[in-house]
Amino acid sequence: RVARWYAPVVHTAALGTFLVWTLGLGVAWQPALLVAVSVLIITCPCALALAVPVVQVVASGRLMRQGILMKSATALERLAQVDAILFDKTGTLTQGKPELLPGDWSEKDLALAASLAAVSRHPLARALARKCPEVEPLKDVTELAGLGLESDGVRLGRRAWCQVSDELEGGEGPELWLAVTGRSPVRFGFEDAPRLDAEATIAALKKMRIPLELVSGDRTYAVENLARKVGLDRWQALCLPADKVARLEELKQEGHKPLMVGDGLNDAPALSAAFVSMSPSTAVDVSQTAADVIFQGDRLMSVAETLGVARRANLLVKQNFGLALAYNLVTVPLAMAGHVTPLIAAIAMSSSSLVVILNALRLGKRR
Repeated sequence: RVARWYAPVVHTAALGTFLVWTLGLGVAWQPALLVAVSVLIITCPCALALAVPVVQVVASGRLMRQGILMKSATALERLAQVDAILFDKTGTLTQGKPELLPGDWSEKDLALAASLAAVSRHPLARALARKCPEVEPLKDVTELAGLGLESDGVRLGRRAWCQVSDELEGGEGPELWLAVTGRSPVRFGFEDAPRLDAEATIAALKKMRIPLELVSGDRTYAVENLARKVGLDRWQALCLPADKVARLEELKQEGHKPLMVGDGLNDAPALSAAFVSMSPSTAVDVSQTAADVIFQGDRLMSVAETLGVARRANLLVKQNFGLALAYNLVTVPLAMAGHVTPLIAAIAMSSSSLVVILNALRLGKRR
């Protein structure tokens, strides 16, 4: 946008300088042309053109070295504007490696559940499948995001979807229910520990004064328990994919620019609906496709680091524009007054570009 109006201004300034010196001051056309050339050189918009891209390159390089991939060209700019963050639970705030707990289920129940779970990428389903790696997956299995798996009347998923009464007791952690017509439902309980740096990440984000919220499809107790462990004050349980999207739309209608962090199949719609989104490299393919930023490894702190780099990058862009503007305000009048030769103009123009680049390179240093 700047280039569209800056180039005509530069040419007009050079032409105007030439006409003023020749027609207004009566100077010969050769010295007047020399002044006009100096104006043309010194107003070259190199510093202005470099103000944004050089910062983005340095920022992207720094994040890449930390295992954070920017998929969208505008992600860095949008991340700097984030004023609300929504987290998924399983695989995002937790390690995503749940372990099946002992329960009132038989080996036959486990084998049937594993044959359904084998076709899913959900962390709880993968935990079941790992217990029976030799079981053949069932055919014609339908997976409904946020609900569960179904094949020929057999269901494996959340309590309500499997038509399990709330009065039927269960454990406190994450769970899956196996419902078979004519048989009592069977519960599979799991334990999924929080990421090692989840609490530290939440504390770092709170220092940035960003409202945080946990939205999960898990049961109330499991979500509340995790929120308490990591230091989150706001949370919602039993959320379907549509509920997460609705919450994001509500925030956007209130004027917020929310960041969604999730990894599961049921998070893909929310990742697409968010102002900007992040997903771990362990996420399902559809979630990685929908996300704007992918971070590798087991560190959740990548979220806070990415936001910190984005905010610093936004500040440096503004500083670069300020430096470019100050350069033009000082040097252009001098050139138009005839106090700058073409050689000095070239040196000044190059120096302004170097100043902008050096200012951007400060972002590459980790604090």
